[in-house]
Amino acid sequence: MSDQLRQISSYLGHLVKARDRHSVHSPFVYELIANVLRPSESREEYTAIELLREDLLRSEQTIRVNDLGAGSKVFDLPVRMVSDIARTALKAPKQAQMLFRLARYFNAGTVLELGTSFGISTLYLARGASEGTVHTIEGCPQTYRIAQHHFEQLKQRNIDPVLGSFRKRLPELLERLESLDLVFLDGHHAKEPTLEYFDLCLR
Repeated sequence: MSDQLRQISSYLGHLVKARDRHSVHSPFVYELIANVLRPSESREEYTAIELLREDLLRSEQTIRVNDLGAGSKVFDLPVRMVSDIARTALKAPKQAQMLFRLARYFNAGTVLELGTSFGISTLYLARGASEGTVHTIEGCPQTYRIAQHHFEQLKQRNIDPVLGSFRKRLPELLERLESLDLVFLDGHHAKEPTLEYFDLCLR
């Protein structure tokens, strides 16, 4: 595991130090920067998802949150405003849209996401992997239901939502998947569990 993490760290360090794509000598990294990391143009696939984000940010609904991960660093109360969760938990549009481009660039057939939340990043992944399936695990029943509503609202049929703890449901899910093309770990942000899930997926 340590060798693998060092390779990843070295690769990410290389991307950070490269001031522009012309200073990158690896064809793979050059193409990744040019087609995935740097583009910022708007696409029609983004519009409906961003409208959902706006609805969440304006929502006055409250839900009871069952946080099975590391817990919120901002809120301690079990009942929270949907808008407050959206402001702190959702990936920013640029980050979410990069997930779309990653899934599209690698033509991902099997995508795994840990941490569905309200389903915004899930929808970006699903629209990027339009010919594949996104399997996403969420531990909180109420955020899971809101995400499911979003998937139905946008008629996004290539999402397999799974409710339950990562520790229990991830091994079960991996048992029925032959391979993984893209994995997005975005839940239970404590160090040891994250490394554990990473290792399970890597195998």
